[in-house]
Amino acid sequence: MNMVVDNLEFDVSKAYDLVVGKLEGWLETAIGMLPNLVLAILTLIVFFVVGKLVRKAVNRLLHKVTDNKTIIDLLETIVGVLIIGIGIFAALSILNLDGTVKSLLAGAGIVGLALGFAFQDIAANLISGILLSMRHPFGKGDIIESHDYYGYVQKISLRNTVIKTPQGQFVYIPNKVVYENPFINYTKNFERRVDLDIGVSYADDHEKAKRVAIEAVEGIGSYNKDREVELFYTGIGGSTFNYTIRFWVDFRKNPDYLEARSDAIVAIGKAYEENDIDMSYPIRTLDFGVKGGVKLDDMLRSAATNGNGGPKDDMDNG
Repeated sequence: MNMVVDNLEFDVSKAYDLVVGKLEGWLETAIGMLPNLVLAILTLIVFFVVGKLVRKAVNRLLHKVTDNKTIIDLLETIVGVLIIGIGIFAALSILNLDGTVKSLLAGAGIVGLALGFAFQDIAANLISGILLSMRHPFGKGDIIESHDYYGYVQKISLRNTVIKTPQGQFVYIPNKVVYENPFINYTKNFERRVDLDIGVSYADDHEKAKRVAIEAVEGIGSYNKDREVELFYTGIGGSTFNYTIRFWVDFRKNPDYLEARSDAIVAIGKAYEENDIDMSYPIRTLDFGVKGGVKLDDMLRSAATNGNGGPKDDMDNG
């Protein structure tokens, strides 16, 4: 019995000595690492301050490149996180936790690779949105046509470019689609050309028709007088000589184009009426013979002749 008690006291004493030894070792290590710990904390503080200063500098720089607040905030945050992350890794290295640093870097690489595959479309739209905001091929309020959609740009978000059609619908086009495909910015130069296709009859004086049409367009107030009105005959149709008349208008919103085109159509029509110039309707020639070449009056004349001396009259006379 005494022997069992002695063994138990020995085991407890041994465990106590082991725990105390461990604690003393940790304490000595902590005291030895205290300068490194202070240096690591100072490093984090320095990187935190540097991160704030760099974020402010990036913010000012990006405001010169784009007005998109969402993109500015995103890039500013990314830069700040990167600097803080570098500071954390530097602090861990000062604390001789190189193994932890390597594990974190390896884990970050694996996670980044997995996220890259999982969200590659989102990432592509994000990067495209950033590039669109920085290159600034169009901005809010511009009229563009992209992927067969036409309208006013409302917003360039991190994922989509939002446009409002003239009919009032909102269209969300992925930034990747806008960036990788051709698009038209109608308001980039604040001018747009109106092309009207018109025809006049064969019998009219076509030089006169050309002169009257140009004068009619020059008489409307919405065309750009710094640009010459152009008219070119383009072909001979089924019932008309066809031409295209072209002129430029100041263009900042859709009605600028629509009103100028409407005014030109009305002005040309009125001028042609006043000058007895015919914008004729399509002409159709009707043939009344089985083999063609028989006109309506010939057919009526033949019918009248048959009616006077035909079989029906002979029967009546008999």
